[in-house]
Amino acid sequence: MTNATQPASDLRLVVGYDGSGPANRALQIAANMLQGRSGYLEVIYVAHIPSMASLSAAAVTELESGFDEIEQELRTAVREQLHGREERWEFERREGPIAEELFSAAKDSSADHPDATVVIVVGGSSQAAHRVLGSVAVHLARHSPVPLVIVP
Repeated sequence: MTNATQPASDLRLVVGYDGSGPANRALQIAANMLQGRSGYLEVIYVAHIPSMASLSAAAVTELESGFDEIEQELRTAVREQLHGREERWEFERREGPIAEELFSAAKDSSADHPDATVVIVVGGSSQAAHRVLGSVAVHLARHSPVPLVIVP
């Protein structure tokens, strides 16, 4: 009888990224998690239109234009942060509620790579922001369909 070990599955890390300090730390932790393993980083920027802005077509158009600029800035920041450390990554912009879009990205990754382990990695919010706005990380922790890593 042989004790053959099964090869580890690919690791697909869905990283919520908005350029903030917690998001930068989450990206670094995700890159560290991927070291020495097969897998990929799926860096997701979620452009969220506040509900009040959706009342005005002009405001939505202005926000979307701003999102294009932000997307380019964030893509560049990710490229610089991962340069020389990790080259297995892609950047995607999604629009909608942040937690739901990260869930959707994780589900898409699971469907596209059924043998992979999919994990969402996000930065935690500050206590002040949590009291005022609530926390995407808290919502993710309560409802995530896949394992979740919240980086302080």
